[in-house]
Amino acid sequence: MPRPILAALAGAVLMATTTHAADERGIESPSYDVVTEADGVELRAYAPHLAAEVTVEADSLREASSRGFRPLAGYIFGNNRGSDEIAMTAPVTTQPATDGTKIAMTAPVSASGDGEGRYTVRFTMPSKWTMETLPTPNDASVTLIEVPGERRVAYRFTGARSQERVDAATAKVEAFLAARDLTPASAPILAGYDGPSVPVADKRWEVMVIVE
Repeated sequence: MPRPILAALAGAVLMATTTHAADERGIESPSYDVVTEADGVELRAYAPHLAAEVTVEADSLREASSRGFRPLAGYIFGNNRGSDEIAMTAPVTTQPATDGTKIAMTAPVSASGDGEGRYTVRFTMPSKWTMETLPTPNDASVTLIEVPGERRVAYRFTGARSQERVDAATAKVEAFLAARDLTPASAPILAGYDGPSVPVADKRWEVMVIVE
């Protein structure tokens, strides 16, 4: 796929909202409600939705994000039976993976792997599609899944994605979990909401954890 197309697609990743509303670029996000909030940390209830994902092996999070992004981008741009194009949504995620078990939900990235360099990269599918109507991927590495309704604790920060800032955000999420006696059901997920065209100072990130 030409680099300009990939860059444009990556730049379309935007902030999640509380409905299936589209922003000014027509980018849809998964629906969620904010249950409670404290010190910038939110407990959210997400509605069920569909996703396309691929699991890759990589030596780093950045490498995993790049490897997983390309086959998924190919799928939504028509590398499927029927050559249908599927609208981009936000967020796109890279998350820890273990032996086929999906540990985390849906951005481009996550805070850690499973200890063996395996990551799952996921694109949320637009709400107009169902499992029956989504086109079948031509690439066997791309899998279509149903993500159940779930609760996630999330903290957002803006700017450079340094390890120090990720660790600080993770600490805020962990403190929120501990204060409310919430049990995590996933490893921390680092969610990125902006592509390469957005200045580093304006890039938006979230650390998320799924809770029981």
